[in-house]
Amino acid sequence: MLVDSHCHLNFEQLSSELDAVVARAGEAGVGHMLTIGTKLREFDGVRAIAERYSNIHCSVGVHPHEAEAEAEDVTTAKLIELTKHPKVVAIGETGLDYFYEHAPRDLQKKSLRLHIEAARETGLPLIIHTRNADADTVNILHEEYRKGPFTGVIHCFSSGWEVAEKSMEIGFYISISGIVTFKAAGDLRNHVARIPVERLLVETDAPYLAPVPMRGRSNEPAYVAHTAAKVAEIKDLEPEELAAITTDNFFKLFNKIERVL
Repeated sequence: MLVDSHCHLNFEQLSSELDAVVARAGEAGVGHMLTIGTKLREFDGVRAIAERYSNIHCSVGVHPHEAEAEAEDVTTAKLIELTKHPKVVAIGETGLDYFYEHAPRDLQKKSLRLHIEAARETGLPLIIHTRNADADTVNILHEEYRKGPFTGVIHCFSSGWEVAEKSMEIGFYISISGIVTFKAAGDLRNHVARIPVERLLVETDAPYLAPVPMRGRSNEPAYVAHTAAKVAEIKDLEPEELAAITTDNFFKLFNKIERVL
């Protein structure tokens, strides 16, 4: 069984044909999916999808792009309250994105720290987005970790090696998306070769970043099989071995989910 550890099933490209998307995932061997919260104002829709399917859970959080738009709404207390639902198994995605600068950096940092506090208090894993913000991401994670432990994952990892290394030092997992299949992603493939298999997850980030050979299409959870196959090749494993390892890793990290497969 494979797990898509990060997808956005509430986005229109997927929600418009959700039953078919979920069915195709099953046909591809994807037994579980985690659909991700990016805006509190849209969280009810994210949670409703998780409630609808037994093999889908969700997270609650505010994407760094939304840090300014939702600055007045996001609090640690509100995040914690929303995690009480049995289908909510993680905090995020949160983090820092200095590539697009859709929100001021100070507000992104403030939001990230609020999410970390919620993760620390609930014991739920934190889902981190980081782009062009390696140093600040690592510094904040380590600074906050010294205040009290928390766990999590660097999702859609495509950063420098230091982000992987420093995140794993505090127990984080590293999730690999379809980027690893791209022709120009040689550095990422080199990093994946160095990451211990017991710290790896796979994801789609659907509907974005469709892997080779599905480039040009809207990404969906079924396509995580292509990403997993490339990671297995890099790690010199059979695809079935890589699937078993990353699935075990997923359920270790997101341990609020009762594993039935």
